[in-house]
Amino acid sequence: MNDHERNDPFDDLMRRALHDEADRIEPADALPEIRDRAHAQRRSGGRRPWLLTTGVAAVGTAAAIGAFTVFTGAGHTANPGNDGDAVAGSGTTATATAVPQSRPPSVAQPSPAPSVASTDASTGATKASGAPEQAVSNAVVPVYWMGQQVGARKKTATRLYRTWAKVSGRPAEEAVRIMTTKQPEDPDYFTVWRGAAVNTVTRSDGVVTVDFKQLPKARLDADVAQVATQQLVYTVQGALKDDQTPIQVTQGGRSVPKLFGQVDATTPLGRAQAADVQAFVWIESPAEAQVLGEDKVTVAGVANTFEATVNYQATNLKTRETKKSFTSTQEGMKFSPYAFQLTLSPGPWQISVYLVSPADGTITDTDTKSILVK
Repeated sequence: MNDHERNDPFDDLMRRALHDEADRIEPADALPEIRDRAHAQRRSGGRRPWLLTTGVAAVGTAAAIGAFTVFTGAGHTANPGNDGDAVAGSGTTATATAVPQSRPPSVAQPSPAPSVASTDASTGATKASGAPEQAVSNAVVPVYWMGQQVGARKKTATRLYRTWAKVSGRPAEEAVRIMTTKQPEDPDYFTVWRGAAVNTVTRSDGVVTVDFKQLPKARLDADVAQVATQQLVYTVQGALKDDQTPIQVTQGGRSVPKLFGQVDATTPLGRAQAADVQAFVWIESPAEAQVLGEDKVTVAGVANTFEATVNYQATNLKTRETKKSFTSTQEGMKFSPYAFQLTLSPGPWQISVYLVSPADGTITDTDTKSILVK
């Protein structure tokens, strides 16, 4: 927007009128519709058989927007590293343990970016703001998705699952663009941010501001809304490699009263404890739908599990051949890497990792990937 447009009294009046009108809209609870669409879209093939009645898949399909490509994760292993995704953030306890990070490939050095102007949330006046992100070329950033939590008492319980994407441009801005517009490759993952349109990501005075042109209008269950909000926080902080600076959400430069009709967004949002929002087990390699040219497959990921035990099962979807066993994480009772190797015959395979309750033996958490061995 140029200076003339910003200072036009008529435009300012119209913006205020539209904004006031939008504030009076009370969107309905969209979670049932999301769940219905998920059931309709879940593809066949036996994914998460214990979730057939409650699983939630990705909602709708969306075109890829912006300069990014999905990072397949080939050869990507769960080595500890720092991509900004430690557990403890603003408002978390000092005893929280860090989530081990897969180390993304090295990327080009960012180029300097000039400072920009923004709108004062209380007066609507234009004021100086923080600088936007520095642009990079072919950076690998984490993008978080939501997924149904198996074994939870509440059927709508959800958790965050991390994937990786390769972007060119401003890392956090592109990561949010993927999170809000792109379909996750894994059909067990989804996002309720569909329909949002990110504007800028800027930093100043100890706050990262994510400004949206448009925010989702769905009203969600309170617990789901909290996880969905943390999906944004984790994605932005991960892309910035900074898990401490809180995230302020604005729309058109103005503060937002609530996200998804539940979460107070008038003040910056801190990072929740990983144990409260992240999945307790997930697969990082191989990637969903990856085609492998050899029979030896290394499966790697992260889990937080009792006595460091991760169970797994691999099933050939054509012959029904099954391999089942367990492995260990490097440490128990905290988020820690695990890895195991399978020798698989040619064909389509489904690999599942899951946790078992020490109390009653029920499956409590899971992640699944479908691959093709040639």
